[in-house]
Amino acid sequence: MDPQQHPGDDATPAPDAPGGPGTAGAAAGAATEPEAPPRWRLIGPGLVVAATGIGAGDLVATLVAGSRFGYALLWAAVAGVIIKIFLVEGAGRWTLASGHSIFEGWRRLGWWTSLYFGPYIMVWGFVYGATAMSASALPLVALVPKLPVIGDIGGVAEVPLMVYAVGCGLIGAALVWLGHYHRLEKIIAVLVGVMFVTVVGAAIVTLPNIGEILLGLVPRVPDGGLLYALSIAGGVGGTITLAAYGYWLAAKGWSTPRWMRVMRIDNAMAYVISGIFVVAMLVVGAELLYSGGIAIEEGDQGLVDLAEVLASRYGEPMSWVFLIGFWASSFSSMLGVWNGVSIMFADFFGHVRRRPEGHRDRGIGGRYYRFYILWLTFPPMLLLLLGKPVQVIVAYGVLGSLFMPFLALTLLFLLNSRHMPQAWRNGWVLNVVLGIIALVFVVLGANQLLEAIGTLGG
Repeated sequence: MDPQQHPGDDATPAPDAPGGPGTAGAAAGAATEPEAPPRWRLIGPGLVVAATGIGAGDLVATLVAGSRFGYALLWAAVAGVIIKIFLVEGAGRWTLASGHSIFEGWRRLGWWTSLYFGPYIMVWGFVYGATAMSASALPLVALVPKLPVIGDIGGVAEVPLMVYAVGCGLIGAALVWLGHYHRLEKIIAVLVGVMFVTVVGAAIVTLPNIGEILLGLVPRVPDGGLLYALSIAGGVGGTITLAAYGYWLAAKGWSTPRWMRVMRIDNAMAYVISGIFVVAMLVVGAELLYSGGIAIEEGDQGLVDLAEVLASRYGEPMSWVFLIGFWASSFSSMLGVWNGVSIMFADFFGHVRRRPEGHRDRGIGGRYYRFYILWLTFPPMLLLLLGKPVQVIVAYGVLGSLFMPFLALTLLFLLNSRHMPQAWRNGWVLNVVLGIIALVFVVLGANQLLEAIGTLGG
């Protein structure tokens, strides 16, 4: 670390350990860090992981829940925020206290973790790449033809979704190619600001019923709402990107237990902000759709449908604003994945290639990092052209159904293991909480697994 740089400021890892914490790097950092207490900043890795996790699919899930059940499942959205705070705190605590990445932690649990994680990250990236590019393109296809001047240009309305999707993918890949974490952080902050103005603004203009909102905080499950409640509580706010938090901590320069308090504040505040987004979308669903008896589609198209409803109720400019927010949500998720999951792949594949922990190839900006960016960007374009083959979707669903139980259970083991310094291990309260969270994800995973098998059978 630069001796002129305050420890709360942005810092990059040493050249020999560009992307992930390691025991030697952590020890060196502890020896050279100034004695001044670390400072917390509003914009940090927590905001990146939270923004990455709140994509179009999460917004639609809460929107549909609000349209079907009003405010009855608001408590589940709040519970989902709390669940993610505990999970991400666990991932961050492991990294800061042990000096190892989450993948190195999984490796210490046995060979079976790599046997699962390797196929998962390849299949997941192949399908997610197409999904993310489509989600980022969809609001642009709906928005651009409506804009004054631009929409009047001949041929603009005929530009297909495929072109917008490829453009978003290429721009996203270019922005994260060099692995500049601080640039990513600033871009994410701007996109979050756009999301806040548009999504929360949409909730405010619906004039929400405060009494109903408070009543929605009381846990209750309406008829037919159990699976929705579990899905909102467990699904909103990210999956594999939760595990990327430790890598972003290292890229930020937060690499030793001295940053533990800062990390916890960073994580909690970021998920409070993401919780505001989720609650805002549920408010929109309850006030605008539930009260009006309006149905929308459950896919990303549902947000385009909502934009049309906002246009008919509040005027065309309101739909423009909301579609911009929809794009900011989708594109911020794509950027976070293109960066964070690529670092995770680099760490995993560097181990497969027998690179030592802390080697530049296993970190941000290295060759394996860039390979995975290309994997996320170009092969999925074939899915955009051909449609998504059922077999790939089934494989994605099967592997995906196991990831959140995998993360919750492995964190439970790691945070109580001999690899974790005694002072930072779980107490019994945290063990109970993580155990309950793991159970929720096992139930959700089993349901998703059955759905995937049912799709194959159909």
